[in-house]
Amino acid sequence: MAIRCVVFDLDDTLYLERDYVRSGFAAVAAWTRSELGVPGLLEAAWAAFERGTRHTVFNEVLLDAGVEPTKARIDALVAQYRRHVPSIDLLPDARACLETLSGRVTMAAISDGPIESQQAKVGALGLTRWLDPIVLTAELGPGIQKPHPRAYELVQARAGCLPQECAYVGDNPTKDFAAPASLGWRTVRVRRLMGLHTHLTSGREVEVEIPDLSTLPAVLRLNRPAVRGNSIP
Repeated sequence: MAIRCVVFDLDDTLYLERDYVRSGFAAVAAWTRSELGVPGLLEAAWAAFERGTRHTVFNEVLLDAGVEPTKARIDALVAQYRRHVPSIDLLPDARACLETLSGRVTMAAISDGPIESQQAKVGALGLTRWLDPIVLTAELGPGIQKPHPRAYELVQARAGCLPQECAYVGDNPTKDFAAPASLGWRTVRVRRLMGLHTHLTSGREVEVEIPDLSTLPAVLRLNRPAVRGNSIP
């Protein structure tokens, strides 16, 4: 059956999440320099991130700078990180893929994460040009983030498609694919070299694995002028 709806994840699918992280660290560094008199936070935070530190980066860099990481200070840094206007761009293969599929299928997005951050990413990437609907799971209420099926069901209903006519394209095998696979969707994992989850092994919910989006139209048999009659084998 022909694919009529292609649904994308955002982070490490359409752009590199590490670019958002660095952009956020730059915004936090500017704030800490101005408000706390702490210089060099960008380099320190990025080094910690590259070492594999995730949820305690701000605590570590403040301690190293001789500043007590109180809850109020950490909350302020997190707020700056989440609310900043990100300096991020669509990856060239992602932009080309969206342009290729535009007008041939319905394209949508489903993404987890703090609502301020995800809305800012959508705006910075200009995704409303191609994708509708864009479902940010934080807007659906607590406990509805991936792998909960609600967002996928909403997109399928909005597109007016059968499950076999939908495909989900994401990067994280721990949460992206269980729900769409259970609904009967096609699943494609983008396993980018610089992705944060590239080291994770795909589970059986992943039907196809690709290194970037340059081959997605061909994988879904959507690189032809018309969608009719095209489908994944």
